[in-house]
Amino acid sequence: MAAMKAGVLTVSDRVTRGEAEDVSGPTAIAMLAGLGFDVDWHVVPDEAPKITAALEQWIGDDFDLIVTTGGTGFSPRDITPEVTRELIDRPAPGLVEAARAASKHPLSMLSRGIAGIAASTLIINLPGSTNGVEETLDVMRPALVHAVSLLRDEPTPHPPASR
Repeated sequence: MAAMKAGVLTVSDRVTRGEAEDVSGPTAIAMLAGLGFDVDWHVVPDEAPKITAALEQWIGDDFDLIVTTGGTGFSPRDITPEVTRELIDRPAPGLVEAARAASKHPLSMLSRGIAGIAASTLIINLPGSTNGVEETLDVMRPALVHAVSLLRDEPTPHPPASR
């Protein structure tokens, strides 16, 4: 398998204005690097054209996986799932369903993140908190490399079921 390439897109008005430090993006980068991904990182405000442009650039640049952090809640400016929905060709709801079901955080049910495939790139919306990123990627970890192999149309054994 050739090197896997991932993009982490932090969506945050406060981070782009310099009012807050991005901690969720670096958390996602570290976790994906631990799975063997070469990772690029970008930060954009909660604005549909900027989110779309960043995602489209990576979709067209041979990225296997894109994870977004932030913009998945109930705030009026939380629009990451809506932008993502416009770009995906095929939904992959099981990833975020599994993460929400496994979460121990009482407010995880408010995360509106989605997952889907755009061309041959898997896009997953993660919450904007460090804990949300860690918890979500921990749940998805066993499936991510397998999903990339399938999208690349590479032979891959099915991982063993946990018991």
